[in-house]
Amino acid sequence: MAAKCWKRKRLKLVFVKLFFMKSNDELVEYLRQHGWLKSERVTRAFKNVDRALFVPRELKEYAYEDMPLPILHGQTISQPLVVAVSLEALDVFPGMRVLEVGAGSGYQAALLSEIVGKNGVVYSVERIPELCEYARERLAKWLNVIVIHGDGSKGLPDKAPFDRIIVTAACPKIPKPLVQQLKPGGKMIAPVEAVFGQELLLIEKGTDGSGRVESQSLLPVAFVPLIGEHGFNEKQFTE
Repeated sequence: MAAKCWKRKRLKLVFVKLFFMKSNDELVEYLRQHGWLKSERVTRAFKNVDRALFVPRELKEYAYEDMPLPILHGQTISQPLVVAVSLEALDVFPGMRVLEVGAGSGYQAALLSEIVGKNGVVYSVERIPELCEYARERLAKWLNVIVIHGDGSKGLPDKAPFDRIIVTAACPKIPKPLVQQLKPGGKMIAPVEAVFGQELLLIEKGTDGSGRVESQSLLPVAFVPLIGEHGFNEKQFTE
């Protein structure tokens, strides 16, 4: 695997800072002004999806803060900044077939749904049954999102290939099944364990049929672990 990193001056560390934003519009404007939201299609998706719909009731007052928030079973709804960087780099277009590994709250799946439009489809795989239901309830109006209970580290071979894949939990290394299920020329975003912490990687698959990928680091991040056959063993975190 060939790897390349962006120049250090292009890397911005993620700091949690409370601005007490009170609306989704304020959050979108904050992300736009700071350069995290760039394209019209991703910005429009953020405007159309109210983050408060996906945050637990007791944390609604923090729904528009640029920070991760807990949901169920030790999982989180990701920091908006990280979601914005991920979706901009993933470069999703209308009509695409997208796989999300880790449905979580359903927030990112809703954003992807807005981008792929009625002619596209988003498959989101979640291993925790309660989170599947949590996401399905909140995604009811996004009809092109299908939430599936299962081991996302194995992908969805019966629905492959995918134009784009996005992983929402940290991998010990890039899962081979996901690379195999990515179309030639396709792109994948995944947080991967590095020497120091985790790096959010943009992985691009070549078009020559060799299956080779190139990756570049977008951002240092901190995600919950990807549990599964091609991720971490759950016993590592329960013993």
